[in-house]
Amino acid sequence: MRLIHAVSLVRVQVPRPASIKMVFGLALCERVQVPRPVNMMNTIGAKWRKLKYWLKHGFLSVENVVLVVAIIMCLTWTYQSIKAMSRNWELVERLNTEQKTLQLLRVEVEAAELENEYYTLDEYKELAARKSAGKQLPGEHMVYLPENSEAAKNKYQEKVAVSQEEKHYSNFEKWMMYLFPNN
Repeated sequence: MRLIHAVSLVRVQVPRPASIKMVFGLALCERVQVPRPVNMMNTIGAKWRKLKYWLKHGFLSVENVVLVVAIIMCLTWTYQSIKAMSRNWELVERLNTEQKTLQLLRVEVEAAELENEYYTLDEYKELAARKSAGKQLPGEHMVYLPENSEAAKNKYQEKVAVSQEEKHYSNFEKWMMYLFPNN
């Protein structure tokens, strides 16, 4: 019995799948690991514990938390800066449109004032009296001219149309004209 006990302390690793081996002439049974049924809760629980450990000790260290907070603050600051700049751009564009509208209205008001001033002049009153009542000054003769022909009507409109036609430049051409105005 003592011999069997001494021999049983020796572990033998067999590369082949044999389960019985002869050692010192004695037949010994090797330990064969029989796969046990896997309990899914144990593996999920183990993975969960590993994840919690990694989060606590690997990911949520003080340095990593400070780094994540700093990154979040930088991203927030960048987003807010871009948002403020775009809002300022929109407000400047709206201000420019309102200023142009104001200038246009001032020009219209000035034109209306000049027209009102013209209606108060004696020259207008005289022309209106001639036109409506057919009155004339002594020595004046009325001359009635025929209507203008189509060639006469269109003579100056062609030149105006050519000068009013604006060339549309690409963005690159606008930059080149801005940076190098003489070329």
